[in-house]
Amino acid sequence: MKYGLLFHYWMKDAGKCNYLEVAKKIKAAGFDVMEIDAGDLYKMTDEEIAALHEAVTALGLEVSVNNGTGADVDPSADDPAIRAAGIAYLEKLMRQMVKLGTNTLIGGLISAWPADWSVDHDKERTWGYAVASMKQVCKTAEALGITLHLEILNRYESFLINDVAEGLKFIDEVGSPNLLLLIDTFHSNIEEDDLPEAMRRAGKKLGHMHLDENNRKLPGLGSLPWKEMGKVLRELDFQGYLCIEPFMLKNGPMSKAVHLWREFVPADISDEAYDKLLLDSLAFLKANFEA
Repeated sequence: MKYGLLFHYWMKDAGKCNYLEVAKKIKAAGFDVMEIDAGDLYKMTDEEIAALHEAVTALGLEVSVNNGTGADVDPSADDPAIRAAGIAYLEKLMRQMVKLGTNTLIGGLISAWPADWSVDHDKERTWGYAVASMKQVCKTAEALGITLHLEILNRYESFLINDVAEGLKFIDEVGSPNLLLLIDTFHSNIEEDDLPEAMRRAGKKLGHMHLDENNRKLPGLGSLPWKEMGKVLRELDFQGYLCIEPFMLKNGPMSKAVHLWREFVPADISDEAYDKLLLDSLAFLKANFEA
């Protein structure tokens, strides 16, 4: 098990992330992995990628790439031109990942996030488009040595894959060894009857996890069964990334997308106290997962 943190933890607005500085902070906090935004990587120049690669290598950090698919590059869209654009987007993104030296692509890979609820979705038709597109994308992933981790999202953000059973069915239909599941503890707490048991059902198809509480705060500040989840991870001999993905700041870069309308920390919290919340959360996870 390796512990990671999403890049946005310290960001107080939707501005551009300084990954070189964030990488130093993530390493100093005791993490093994920095999870970066796919859209940012997609737009980086070769020079920017080389600088980031040099920085994370010097720090001894590994990198995962978190994708939220835009509607204009939706690989499961009804419009074949948009599906083609979605496939091309993911293939270029994976080539950028090769330059960066990372092989872990995760997130909402198969449909637009968040879903457009103003239209009446045909789940069966969209599912078929998504399977066909991912079969093509996975061929490229296999050739490049990249593993895709399909995030299971809750019903309020996506209609396509909402629980482990649907995720297993989807990756079985795609049929690629380079397609695994990502369980996010917030999403799966909404959809699963028993979160640790859902992890157990995913088994060796569980390749990556996002860790946050029932309210999307840092692990340890809510009510999820972390000790029981740790037991399952040890049973599975889980070797993937465990990335904390908290949403704590009302004006953070993704706060509107995840419907965070209030601060989860005092407005006047000091930098030191905010850092301590993160350090305490990491220690909490290790105590529950490694016991």
